[in-house]
Amino acid sequence: MTILDEIAAATSERIEAEKRKKPFNVIRREAESEPKEGPDFEGALRREGLSFICEVKKASPSKGVIAPIFPYISIAREYAEAGADAISVLTEPKWFLGDNSYLREITENINTPCLRKDFTIDPYMICEAKLIGAAAVLLIVSLLSEAELREYREMTEDFGLSALVETHDAKEIETALRSGAKIIGVNNRNLKDFSVDTGNSKSLRELVPKEAVFVSESGIQTPDDTRALREAGVDAVLIGEALMRAEKKKEMLEAFRN
Repeated sequence: MTILDEIAAATSERIEAEKRKKPFNVIRREAESEPKEGPDFEGALRREGLSFICEVKKASPSKGVIAPIFPYISIAREYAEAGADAISVLTEPKWFLGDNSYLREITENINTPCLRKDFTIDPYMICEAKLIGAAAVLLIVSLLSEAELREYREMTEDFGLSALVETHDAKEIETALRSGAKIIGVNNRNLKDFSVDTGNSKSLRELVPKEAVFVSESGIQTPDDTRALREAGVDAVLIGEALMRAEKKKEMLEAFRN
């Protein structure tokens, strides 16, 4: 099994445990009763110039614990004050040491649209995302069938949320487009072996039509990286580790932006 397979299996076990506490029909009814209005994730990424999705995460499978001290609300607030267009919050608990409460508390304190960064393998998780205040959910093409991808995207949009559909290669981009994806991310990290190449986004950019939002994810370490991606026509970048390790996150984000 790859690490992605392991994460998906553990996520399935987690969600089945959640269903025993609150059945799907109950959580879906709760999610459907929530107002659809809220921060606009897709709109934030369609603004003029390169948009920045700044990530709040404590750990990762490839790097281990990144932030032993983890004042997640303060980190998110610093991103927002520095002009982040959106914030990505890890909620996967085993490998990323995330928690739903992190996202809920961040959205209660900050108006910047937040992406629930998790491994969505069940509609239950879309309902959860709505209830904890997310403006967007992550749908990973390699984890879902094309039919599931379309169903989950439509459900996400029915709740008034955006779907960031993550791909890694040309075949997955074709699947994302057929499913109706409006925001397509290209992960520069291969989730099977964790190798990273930001050139992956640049080489795949032309496969995504201009009317869709193109997001480059992972492996972005320096302002030179963001400059090259912008020149390649990328609409938005998702930056995690580089910002999380920076002592002065506002200055780091300003450097990336400039």
